[in-house]
Order: sequence, then structure tokens, then C-alpha cells
Amino acid sequence: MNYYFNKTINGTFEEVIEKVTQGLKEEGFGILTEIDVTKTLKKKLDIDFKKYRILGACNPPYAHKALQAEDKIGTMLPCNVIVQEIEAGVIEVAAVNPMASMQAVENEKLNDVASEITAMLKNVIEKL
Repeated sequence: MNYYFNKTINGTFEEVIEKVTQGLKEEGFGILTEIDVTKTLKKKLDIDFKKYRILGACNPPYAHKALQAEDKIGTMLPCNVIVQEIEAGVIEVAAVNPMASMQAVENEKLNDVASEITAMLKNVIEKL
């Protein structure tokens, strides 16, 4: 099982960020965190890096269910979605596969939640 699923699309980096954010919203996710890896690496290490952003997506009802089933599952939240520029006008979007993450957690109660979140994140990627 792959730990992520992805899709490469054409467009500008900012347009794709907007599409991904909207697609996540349509599936009930909000963006809790946004890490601009490009700016961070430049500021901290003075390294020029491609456009790369990590979006921390959360679906509150499902996060609540997961936390009720396994109180340490917060170590794996939120679900990360990356947007990176492969070349000008070519952008890759990848999302974590919650089913792969949950294999490390031996708790049957999480399977349904992980399965549903996986389907929702796949749907976001497929619709891009």
C-alpha cells in the first residue's frame, strides 16, 4: 500500500493551491496549518527551493471520531496534502493515505474512520 496518492496537473502554483483548498472544503476539510517550505528553507538555511507547500487538512467530525477511538491518534493529525511545482505550469498534489498510516495503529475502531477519510482525500485529488 502506497503512503500517498497524487496527481499532476497544469496551472499556476497559486491556482492549484486554491483548487485544492476548495476541493478539501467540498469534502468537509478545513486547512488548519499551512507550511511554506520554500520560504522556510530560504529563511532558516538560505536555500533556494522549488515552490512547495504543506497543507494540514482536518475534517472535524472525523478527527473527533478518531480521537475518541484512539487518544494518541492526534500524533498523526492533521492529514497532510502537499502542493509542489515540478516545473513552470506543472504542479503535483499529493495527499497522505490514512489507511497506510493506520496500519501502524492496532485499533479496529479506526479502520472505518481511516477508510472514509481515505476515500474523501482520494476524491479531492481525483477531481483536480
